[in-house]
Amino acid sequence: MPPADGRVRLVIVVSNLEFGGAQRQIVELANELDPARFEPHVVSLSPYTPLGKDLKRPDRLHVITKRFKFDLSVVPRLAWLLRRLRADIVHGYLFDAEIAARLAGRLARTPLVVGSERNTDYTLKRRQRLTYRLTRGSVDLMIANSSAGAEFNQRTLGMDPGIYRVVHNGVDTSRFRPLDARPTRRELGVADDEPLIGMFASFKRQKNHPLLLEAAPRVLERFPGARLLFVGDELYLGMHGSDEYKRRIEAQIDALGLRPRCLFLGNRPEVERLYPCCDLTVLPSLFEGTPNVALESLACGVPVVATDVSDNARVIPDGQAGFITPLGDAAALAERVIRVLSDRTLRDMLGRQARGWVEREFSTRRLAQKTAEVYERALAERADRRPAMESV
Repeated sequence: MPPADGRVRLVIVVSNLEFGGAQRQIVELANELDPARFEPHVVSLSPYTPLGKDLKRPDRLHVITKRFKFDLSVVPRLAWLLRRLRADIVHGYLFDAEIAARLAGRLARTPLVVGSERNTDYTLKRRQRLTYRLTRGSVDLMIANSSAGAEFNQRTLGMDPGIYRVVHNGVDTSRFRPLDARPTRRELGVADDEPLIGMFASFKRQKNHPLLLEAAPRVLERFPGARLLFVGDELYLGMHGSDEYKRRIEAQIDALGLRPRCLFLGNRPEVERLYPCCDLTVLPSLFEGTPNVALESLACGVPVVATDVSDNARVIPDGQAGFITPLGDAAALAERVIRVLSDRTLRDMLGRQARGWVEREFSTRRLAQKTAEVYERALAERADRRPAMESV
């Protein structure tokens, strides 16, 4: 039952609150939901919560530490918290957190258990696929951040197509906005007339840094003074082989002789100051959901060149806010980058159109509105079904 004040108590469960796309969206959602209608809480299964400081209500951040890989005690501990908070909805993000949310939600008899799909076209380990399938009866609703992701999840796990809803990511357009880049460029040691190509991504295979590096010599042949800005780092504790992947990327950079043209900034909290420094950003991903970095770049008035995967063409209108190129085609990627760098009028036009596009379609306000509608409609549908179920 909803709390006495009529608000819906929402508990979002995530593996951690590191500098990741899913984690950023959780923070934005919790901050933007109407406080008159929702009381959002966030649960991290790791004490590593650097994004927790960005929550408007940090007192509603709870840590239930997963002490080892298969720590099943997370489930009863999470169920206890759900009962204590009298949660109406539990929504899991990322594999271990989603499984814990499914099981704990059923144990606590939480009215609505929601799962997530944040990506597409990736490979599930056998145990992950089995665990998802064994617990699919414990989830009432799946929210995907792309149509491609919803289709992939349904195809891969064989769940009922009727439980999927698509809500694309949102970006804080007051935080991410066009700025005078000159002071930050000076801090970085980048001259005003040096072309700067940004890639904002964690070091993991999905982000496909090698494609940008393959394209870079062609770009540098046309613009010898251009520089590559890399923002992001390996995942926490080198998860998913990201530490080894980063070593391979650095070896490729050295083999191509690109290191003098590269800037590595690691994870930075003030990325809203870094996007405007770039003439454009590149997203060469192998697969995506809704890429936050693309939305952030567009919101800052910086065009994006991205691969044609998932919903990228929906998020980045080709020729209007940036360009979409075929996956694996380094020559096409280089050609589009060169085109943007060569034409200041085009670059400015793309930037203006990008900003307006994101403000209309992908703000965090729109994210919260759309998600709230999905939550409330699902709760209402369950309430409508309950009397009929109880009379059987």
